[in-house]
Amino acid sequence: MLEGKNLACVRGERTLFDHLNFTLNAGELLLVQGANGSGKTSLLRTVCGLLTPEFGEILWDGEKIGAVREDYQAAMVFLGHAPAVKDDLTAFENLDFSCRLAGIEASREDVKGALGHFGLGHCLELPAKSLSQGQRRRVALARLLLAKAKLWILDEPLVALDQAALHLVQTLIGDHLQSGGMALLTTHQMVSIPGIEPRVLQLTP
Repeated sequence: MLEGKNLACVRGERTLFDHLNFTLNAGELLLVQGANGSGKTSLLRTVCGLLTPEFGEILWDGEKIGAVREDYQAAMVFLGHAPAVKDDLTAFENLDFSCRLAGIEASREDVKGALGHFGLGHCLELPAKSLSQGQRRRVALARLLLAKAKLWILDEPLVALDQAALHLVQTLIGDHLQSGGMALLTTHQMVSIPGIEPRVLQLTP
């Protein structure tokens, strides 16, 4: 179980959120919603351990994430709002590099297969700067197929995707949840996953 207890986040002199509590169990989807500036990305970065909350704590199976950092990092994959795709690397090189950076063991065939699953088989050797925004996001999202992580933390994963890619990503999230995974994500878009009733955490600026 992932749990946020009495969380507060302050940026500069502004409090983005405080007294924030949530839980997330296996098979559950938690949508973080709110206007721009309400602290959605800051919350996700706090959950990942990239930001330290002003107050409160994040727990993983009842333990503070700082105390089980190695196990927590192995169980979690985070995809930020920006695709984090390097222009001068090919689609294949980008995914291969991001997997190595995250400590994900993936063979050349694994990487090719993940990109092919996202409809990028014809783009393997193209530099990322020649790809559309939607294709660049799909390169980043392909890491979900290789991560083998229980907890997916996704910041606006549906941005810039066409209808086919939207369906593909939502199906992928659904399969992950059905297999006992969990997902925490921000989105301004409707999420429709058969058999899954998302819970909503609303942030207000």
